[in-house]
Amino acid sequence: MSLFIRLAQAADHAPLEALQRRASLSNAGDRGFLLEHPELIALPPEHIADGRVFLAEQGSGGTLLGFATLLPCDDDALALELDALFVEPSAWRLGVGRALLDHGCRLARGAGARSLRVLGNGHAEGFYRRCGFELLGHQAMRFGTALQMRLSLG
Repeated sequence: MSLFIRLAQAADHAPLEALQRRASLSNAGDRGFLLEHPELIALPPEHIADGRVFLAEQGSGGTLLGFATLLPCDDDALALELDALFVEPSAWRLGVGRALLDHGCRLARGAGARSLRVLGNGHAEGFYRRCGFELLGHQAMRFGTALQMRLSLG
């Protein structure tokens, strides 16, 4: 599959949020809570405006397949946080998530980060471990327990 990764633009906001909703609701363990709290599925427009969101399309200008967001970590100047990584459910296991993560790692290294951190759902643990993340611990969240994970960019 030919992927094109680019920075998100303001016009991408609604399609990206729709993709996030589809991907989030495709996880049976999260569906009930997210249907009760739809406000939790949101992509802050300022993340796009600040150049922190990048997306993957099938070919340049093609079908939107996924997106990711990198944010600074409040407690570690040498780390960035992978705040979002969502892939269109029909494109799961086709390498889109890995391509977005690899792109994010290149951006993080270019910004001087030494590690990438993520708070992930349990259903994503296998993906993150296959990509080299290590489990640091668990964190209670409003919708359950999140996995605290880190990837060294060494």
